[in-house]
Amino acid sequence: MKKTITLQVSSPVEIFGPGNRILDEFSSYFPGLSVRDRGVEIFLDGPEDQVLDFERKFAALVTLRKHKPSLTVYDVEDVFSGENQNRNSLAQNGNSVIVHTTDGRPIRARNLNQELMVKAWFNSDLVFATGPAGTGKTYIAIALAVRALKNREIKRIILTRPAVEAGERLGFLPGDLKDKLDPYLQPLYDALEDMIPTKRLQDFIENDTIQIAPLAYMRGRTLDRACVILDEAQNTNMGQMKMFLTRMGTNAKFIVTGDATQVDLPRREDSGLLRTIKMLEEIKGVTVVRFTDSDIVRHPLVSKIVKAFEDQ
Repeated sequence: MKKTITLQVSSPVEIFGPGNRILDEFSSYFPGLSVRDRGVEIFLDGPEDQVLDFERKFAALVTLRKHKPSLTVYDVEDVFSGENQNRNSLAQNGNSVIVHTTDGRPIRARNLNQELMVKAWFNSDLVFATGPAGTGKTYIAIALAVRALKNREIKRIILTRPAVEAGERLGFLPGDLKDKLDPYLQPLYDALEDMIPTKRLQDFIENDTIQIAPLAYMRGRTLDRACVILDEAQNTNMGQMKMFLTRMGTNAKFIVTGDATQVDLPRREDSGLLRTIKMLEEIKGVTVVRFTDSDIVRHPLVSKIVKAFEDQ
C-alpha cells in the first residue's frame, strides 16, 4: 500500500526535527515500511496495516507538537508506548500494555503471576520473582524498567547477573573480560533490543543510562533513582545477596528473578535466593511472586520438558 501524508506546517523541521532526527526515530518503529520525505510530505510504501498504523500514530505525534515548543525522541517513544495513559489501569489490573516492542507489538502480562508482578512494581520497592524457565520473569521485569525510564520515573536501568559458569568455562573463551561476559549477558541485551530501537539503545549504553554488568561490579555502589534487576539470582550466595540488596538508594526499584531448580553453584545448598526470600518476605515494601509450570509462556513443549526434569 502507498500513502502520502501532507503536514500542515510552515516548516517540516517543526515535526521532523533537526536533521530529520524525530522522523528517523519514528520510522525506526516500522522496519518493514519504506518512509521517504520531501518538503512537508511523507511517502509511505509497505504493508497496509503498517501504513495505517504509521498514519494514526504520526497524527498523535503532530497533535502532541501543538502543545509543546519542540519534540524529542522521548515524545516518539511515548506515542508508541502510551505508558502515561495506562498507568492507573496497569497499577490496578496488571494486564494493560506495559510498553511496545520496536515493531509496535504490545507487551503486557500473559498470565496471572505476571499480572501480580506488574502490580507489585507499583506497591513495593523490592520484588522477588521465582519460578521455572520460560515464565517471563526477566522479560516483564525489563519491560517495567524500560517503561519507567521512558516516563522519566528513573534515571537509569542496571541489569546484572552473577558470573557463574553454567557447566562451561568462561576462561577459555577468546577476548578480554567484556568479550567473555557479553555472551553470558546476551539474554538481557535481547530483551532490551525488543523494546528499544537499536540506535537509541546504543546511546543509552554508551552514556550509562543502561548498564549491564556482572554482580561483582555492584560492590561499593549506592544506586539512586534506578531500576536494578538481578537475574539468575539462584546462583548467588547469602553474602552476594546481602551485598546486592544493600545497594538500594533513594527512589530505587529492585527486582530479583531466579529459578531455584537451576542452581549452577558447586553446592546447591549455597544458593541464597530462597533463604533470602524467607528472611524478607514479611517486611513491608517487599513482594514475592512465585511462578509455576503453568505460567510458562514459551513453546508448549517447554512446560512438558520442565515437568519431565522435575519428575526425575
